[in-house]
Amino acid sequence: MLGGAVWFPYVLLGVGLFFTLYLGFPQVRYFKHAWLVVTGKLDRKGMPGDTTHFQALTTALSGTVGTGNIGGVAFAIFLGGPAALFWMWATAFLGMTTKFVEVTLSHKYRVKTEDGTMAGGPMYYMDRRLNMKWLAIAFAIATVISSFGTGNLPQINNIAQGMQATFGLDPMLTGAVLAVLLALVILGGIRRIAKVTSKIVPLMSVLYVIGALAVIFYNIENIGPAFASVISDAFTGSAAAGGFLGATIAYAFNRGVNRGLFSNEAGQGSAPIAHASAKADEPVSEGMVSILEPFIDTIIICTLTGLVILSSGVWKEKFDNVFERADMQILAGTYSDQKDTDKEQLYLYLNDAQGHTVERYNGKVEVVSGKPLNRDFTVINARSVAEDVVFSVGSREDLFTGTLNIQDGRLEKDNIVVSGKSLIHSAQLTTQAFTRGYFGDYGQYIVSIGLLLFAFSTAIAWSYYGDRAMTYLLGPRSVMPYRVFYVAGFFWASFSDTTLVWNLAAVAIVVMTLPNLFGIFLLRKEMKQTVKEYWDDYDKAKAEKP
Repeated sequence: MLGGAVWFPYVLLGVGLFFTLYLGFPQVRYFKHAWLVVTGKLDRKGMPGDTTHFQALTTALSGTVGTGNIGGVAFAIFLGGPAALFWMWATAFLGMTTKFVEVTLSHKYRVKTEDGTMAGGPMYYMDRRLNMKWLAIAFAIATVISSFGTGNLPQINNIAQGMQATFGLDPMLTGAVLAVLLALVILGGIRRIAKVTSKIVPLMSVLYVIGALAVIFYNIENIGPAFASVISDAFTGSAAAGGFLGATIAYAFNRGVNRGLFSNEAGQGSAPIAHASAKADEPVSEGMVSILEPFIDTIIICTLTGLVILSSGVWKEKFDNVFERADMQILAGTYSDQKDTDKEQLYLYLNDAQGHTVERYNGKVEVVSGKPLNRDFTVINARSVAEDVVFSVGSREDLFTGTLNIQDGRLEKDNIVVSGKSLIHSAQLTTQAFTRGYFGDYGQYIVSIGLLLFAFSTAIAWSYYGDRAMTYLLGPRSVMPYRVFYVAGFFWASFSDTTLVWNLAAVAIVVMTLPNLFGIFLLRKEMKQTVKEYWDDYDKAKAEKP
């Protein structure tokens, strides 16, 4: 996967670091000014655009604040240990500058379409300034693909599964209701989208923050050690969850940076599309607003999620759950995570390192009433030794009796359900963490509602990114068919497997990111000059003001 390539985080952070130094740490120097701009105090009447600064910010935030803030952080910590959170901070800090640059340049080269609305984004500066129409077309196509694979299909799939697990709602019913609501919002265009997101984003953020603080203060004695582990493990590596998972510095770095990108999308080129709609005659002013996005999305919300997980301790506990086939494998021999020698062997095996003697199981397993009779194998689920393993057919209640064939560590029968105690990750881990606070078991409902609002708002924002990309590719007339198809796909994904599309989108994200980073680097001198001119004009206007 391109997004998981070793070199990708270095390219992403490298561009952010370059602009941070080249522009003199704008994320620090302009931070206060950014809040002034977003309040509208510097606005002038008659400025071109479709939305206010605040509405553009909330629309962009609704695209970034999503399931990644809930499940993505948990998955990063699960894979990379506490250090992953540190590298998410680093990505966000440098990403504040990257956002500032990409939004400023995209806003500068936006256009007014035939229907009177604004259209902007990296494809426009690639075309109008760099004269690289082929690159602009590639970026726009990748944006359309990502709108389905990132903002649409997996979002409703996560919502539907969460509503079924928490409230017992049928996924198709959830999909139908939300598809209608989605249609009512996006068919109204950017103005309606902005009005809705400007209400949803503050509401969902406040709700989630309250729930997170209820856990953090309940486990306040663990906050200090949690912060210490985040910092120390970033430079020493960690023996993370389950005792043998182990996260090398490089592994935690890669997980943290990638989750940071997927969380705040700095450098991807998606947020500039939303910001291009803002009412402003100074592109830099809108770039200032975008500085706040990675700060709110990652440094605040993702940090709260990380502290909830680390302070509650759930990331190192085993829970009863149904094992996903992708997370499970069966090993030959008996291993225990209580033995140092076994932990070392499993650590080497799970991290694809040399020196282990671990082999995958090949053979038969005799099962009676769900319980295996032979003990010459070990089930690994979610990178941990599974306990109290039970085999069922179709559902957990229908216990299996018979013989199971295991080939290269995998079950040959597709209808076998395997359950037991193991580590958990993603949204499931965050859900458990939210039950370890003042709200008790009711904390899980905050996660469920948060997932619903976060994911739904992400789908709204990405529909706009896709329709602006379609506007560039085929003109305004292509937008309505795109929206109809977008809503239909949203409903379908509520009860279908979206793995293929998600994998395709993971590639499309890189096709968006790399050209965008390349383009803004080519325009580095223009960016510096544009910022200088902004401050010259600002200082002049301030001096002339009575």
